Amino acid sequence: MSTDRETHHDMVTDADIAFLLARAADEVEIGTAPYQAVLRGGRRRRARRWATAAATALVIAGSTGTLALAGGTGGDEGRRTVPAVTGPPTAERRHVYEPRMTTVASARDNGKDWSVTVVTWGAPKNEAEAQYQRSRMGEYGLTPTGTETASDLIGKSWIFVRLLVGDGPSTTIQDGPADRSDADGSTDLEVSSRPLDTGRPGAAGKAVRLVIGKADPTVRAVTCTWDDGTSVPVPMAGAGDGFGWNLKPMIRRAEGSPANWFVCLAPEGRSYKSVQVDSLT
Repeated sequence: MSTDRETHHDMVTDADIAFLLARAADEVEIGTAPYQAVLRGGRRRRARRWATAAATALVIAGSTGTLALAGGTGGDEGRRTVPAVTGPPTAERRHVYEPRMTTVASARDNGKDWSVTVVTWGAPKNEAEAQYQRSRMGEYGLTPTGTETASDLIGKSWIFVRLLVGDGPSTTIQDGPADRSDADGSTDLEVSSRPLDTGRPGAAGKAVRLVIGKADPTVRAVTCTWDDGTSVPVPMAGAGDGFGWNLKPMIRRAEGSPANWFVCLAPEGRSYKSVQVDSLT
């Protein structure tokens, strides 16, 4: 009789524990993403929201692990590995609100430093993400060309090419949605040219010296040719060729861009004539 009572007591305890664990798990609620809070809160509140999300994830993972262990029969046979809780990439991980920036050229001309930077914003998935992205672009002084409302940005990664000369403000020299056809193996090059005004007397607006182009990732080298017949080779940059100032003319990868980018600067008094592909992967 004593043995039966003891066995019955153990069975009640196991049931009670299982019930309490199940009830605790049921009380964990996962709400919808606070998009309106994101819109209202702005940049300074994101760190706090991330901390809250991380704490919630730990609670959920901990509850799941406890339940899995309670369901076992004891010993090594009863232990199961609980996979980590994962989900689709967040807007922050997709760089919807903070762009990726890659300097693809920099040098000094007439005593002034200049640089060209490719700025890439990730594609928003819905109206709320697009609205907040547009406001963030405005904080960077950027306006996507050809868009009227935030919804025009949905599903599109947007690329701005910015030029900085001396101590002046950066200016957008071209922008548009990223195009996957830029990485389809084509040998076509998309090139634009413009003057580089570094204050040389009589030079501004005359010599079209600065050449900015994008190429398929399979292109390994191009050549920029000037109006006097001289030219400069532009090879693919290596692992140690992508940082710092006074970057040599090279084809460079830009984070988030399907295409690679290159920049050439003609010598003083010379202008851009043409550019051609020299070699492929």
